[in-house]
Amino acid sequence: MGVMGSSCLGGGLPVAVMLCLNVVAAVMVSLVKVAMDGGMNPLVIVTLQQLTASVFLAPIAFFKERKSRPKLTLEIFAYIFVSAALGAALRQYMIFVALRYTTATFVTAFSNIAPVLTFLLAVATRSEALNLKSKTGMAKLLGTLVSLGGAMVLTLYKGVALTHAASQQHLHSHRPHADAVSRGKWTLGTVAILGNCVCLSCWFLLHGRLARKYPHVYSCNALMSMLSFLQVAVVGLCTQRSISPWLVKSKFQILTVLYAGIVGCGVSFVLVTWCIEKRGAVFVAAFIPVVQIIVSVIDFSILHEQLYLGSVLGSVLVIGGLYLLLWGKRQEALHCPPKVAEDADKEQQPVHT
Repeated sequence: MGVMGSSCLGGGLPVAVMLCLNVVAAVMVSLVKVAMDGGMNPLVIVTLQQLTASVFLAPIAFFKERKSRPKLTLEIFAYIFVSAALGAALRQYMIFVALRYTTATFVTAFSNIAPVLTFLLAVATRSEALNLKSKTGMAKLLGTLVSLGGAMVLTLYKGVALTHAASQQHLHSHRPHADAVSRGKWTLGTVAILGNCVCLSCWFLLHGRLARKYPHVYSCNALMSMLSFLQVAVVGLCTQRSISPWLVKSKFQILTVLYAGIVGCGVSFVLVTWCIEKRGAVFVAAFIPVVQIIVSVIDFSILHEQLYLGSVLGSVLVIGGLYLLLWGKRQEALHCPPKVAEDADKEQQPVHT
């Protein structure tokens, strides 16, 4: 009976945890979107988020890994410094800029291409094998091409509004200049989320090497959050010299910062790490599109954002290609020796907003 209970717990608990994490990510995206619409600067949000995350994770790292943590060498520090810039500071800033100029649904839809870009970079650096003579190799290539096609649709084709179309058409007929400005901001937001995906993909590959050199996840992430806080704070203080943007003026903004730092960054990291250890990175990556579904529900029912035809078509292609790529990787892992499969999985990690 105990064995059966343990088996069920081990099999079902990671699924439940991942579903909870997707809700956490979706709520964070929506909270940040509302906070920025209320006037909060994205650079300020990232700075306070990383500070909160580092303060939250530092005690955990100290008590959990203080006896096993090795000496921090200059090489490891350099890895963590670059990892902080790519995976936390620059990536988070870009995703928040994208949220300011587009919609939460669009941002989460576009973020689905990050595993695909990771796969392309892994192939280019020979960290990932691609055998075009096998079904799995063809599936991975086809999935990559389909996802990239979906990303192009998301970037180049906005399409008509599918929700509140009548009111939107009436508004634009009286504000042609505002409509042109809106298209310009949408393009800027698209470039920002694309930059976020590129940074995230590079960070995945860098973090894979860092994890092998310094396998103490709590200490590594606590230091990474602190370094990213310092990096963003320096830039922020140079560009936002007035004290006004740094003042958190409402209870909602305080809640957003605390939630994004503690829950959206600190707790989520610990739980994602646990899920990867239990079921692997491919399992975790398969839940990425769930964030988009939850965000879409919040976006339309609570925030009353527009749903555009280009976002729907692009999302279908990106998600379809992603699952085809993940299927190829999963089938390949099943036919690989455990060590090879484990190494292959480490090269492709999930996207978390």
